[in-house]
Amino acid sequence: MIRSHVLICGGTGCTSSGSKNIQDAFVENLAAQGLTDEVKLVQTGCFGLCAMGPVVIIYPDGTFYSRVQPEDVKEIVEEHLLKGRIVKRLEYVDESVARLDETENVSLNDTAFYKSQTRVALRNCGVINPEDIDEYIAMDGYAALGKVLTEMTPEDVIKCVSDSGLRGRGGGGFPTGRKWSLTAANAAPQKYVVCNADEGDPGAFMDRSVLEGDPHCIIEAMAICGYATGATKGYVYVRAEYPIAVSRLAIAIKQAREYGLLGKNIFGSGFDFDLDIRLGAGAFVCGEETALMTSIEGNRGEPRPRPPYPAVKGLFASPTTENNVETFANIPQIILKGADWFASMGTEKSKGTKVFALGGKIKNTGLVEIPMGTTLRHIIEEIGGGIPDGKKFKAAQTGGPSGGCIPANLIDTEVDYDNLVAMGCMMGSGGLIVMDEDNCMVDMAKFFLEFTVDESCGKCTPCRVGTKRLLELLDKITEGKGTLEDIDKIEELSNYIKANSLCGLGQTAPNPVLATLKFFRDEYITHVTDKKCPAGVCKDLLTFTIDKDKCIGCGMCARNCPANAIIKTDYIAEGHKLPSYTIDADKCVKCGACIGNCKFKAISKQ
Repeated sequence: MIRSHVLICGGTGCTSSGSKNIQDAFVENLAAQGLTDEVKLVQTGCFGLCAMGPVVIIYPDGTFYSRVQPEDVKEIVEEHLLKGRIVKRLEYVDESVARLDETENVSLNDTAFYKSQTRVALRNCGVINPEDIDEYIAMDGYAALGKVLTEMTPEDVIKCVSDSGLRGRGGGGFPTGRKWSLTAANAAPQKYVVCNADEGDPGAFMDRSVLEGDPHCIIEAMAICGYATGATKGYVYVRAEYPIAVSRLAIAIKQAREYGLLGKNIFGSGFDFDLDIRLGAGAFVCGEETALMTSIEGNRGEPRPRPPYPAVKGLFASPTTENNVETFANIPQIILKGADWFASMGTEKSKGTKVFALGGKIKNTGLVEIPMGTTLRHIIEEIGGGIPDGKKFKAAQTGGPSGGCIPANLIDTEVDYDNLVAMGCMMGSGGLIVMDEDNCMVDMAKFFLEFTVDESCGKCTPCRVGTKRLLELLDKITEGKGTLEDIDKIEELSNYIKANSLCGLGQTAPNPVLATLKFFRDEYITHVTDKKCPAGVCKDLLTFTIDKDKCIGCGMCARNCPANAIIKTDYIAEGHKLPSYTIDADKCVKCGACIGNCKFKAISKQ
């Protein structure tokens, strides 16, 4: 009889930290204590709190162990699973939660990270074994598909999705029900459903985590979409860099076919639907729907002019519905719980919840799912735990290379589609990169633009040439060679690229530049007029100096300088000759190794 369940995170983050070794250690130690038949090991998807990984949760008591190592497993088995005593040194402790005494076990739902979240798309991640279809079915899996095939017409399904207010979670926020209705209205011998899992934004891992933790919900949702739009074939386009997601999705498809939940005559309804996986080669432009479909067809992934839109002429020139992973992940719960339930969350024009990947200068990096309209302050300070090391919040980048930044003075902004667009930002797929006072906003704009320059397919001149010229102007400014006229050129060129590029990649590529110009123009001006980087990031504008009053002449800086740019000198103080060091500016490569090795804080950069 099973008396305890040990859930081990099997998401990419924890896997890279060695969670497979932890699982092997549990197998070995449970066998050694004769507990194999009493304790069930479950490999799950991502729990969300990636900063604390590798993560292990033990039920029924719900103890959350963080940063577990293989050598810790023996103690957990002997103390917790055998003797019933929590291993306190490994337990995740949230200081914001009051305890009656140290032995009290605090529910994860009471912690600051989890208590503000409402999990819809992530409802099964970290809860079930994604490779076991029976566990998904036990969580009402495929009940929504059964409901639509036996109780609802295609029109009923589209109306339910439309009434819920669900908007696409992959970028622009187009109404999902509207998109489905456009495909349904076009008669054709063959229609398709496509799931966009080509998540390429730096710092974004929402879709990957859903596929790793709950692949069956995507299969179920795509089948529901197929029924509603008249499609019988689907493709999941996922990048090959997501091997765990690809493997678990393939297992889930195989299991669904074996259970009769994919294929012919599903639920005896006469409805046929099947799907396959197509691997992407890592081209960011293939996240754009027409480029993605071109890639599935076996061609070079380049966007097509629109119209005609995919609902009319999409994959293989047939009507096609395309949504991203998170959008599909909401569908089964909307069908089961109703449109009003979903529409009761969020704001007037942005319904439901949104998954964000918190990264950058934040304590609690990881995945969060919160109702639309939650303030940025709440996300950063409460859920995210604030900025480490007492640093000040400076800005948050939303939407990755296609988005923009929200400055500190707008931290109380309610995060939804319309508020972000009004600021010159966008929701994007949900990457949220937090920056502190040590980040240079000119450098950040350059970072994202370098990415889009590399990822441009080159089909249209505004994107292929325009972004390259824009990057050259930013390089000129960060090298201390820019002029005030260059700032005006950057703004003019950015607006031209937005207005004339063929697809979403080029149309949104200048967004990080325009947003930083809007909110941090003073930093651009300082780079140009004072030849200084206020954040001390742009190397060409930095000068490293040694404070001779603080230097004790230990020589650690010189011994660790890779360019041999630090030389020993004599320093006269109060008539005494003291050993000291000087930095040769011509030889200095500005790597910062000297600062890192000086224990007396005698070296500064300006």
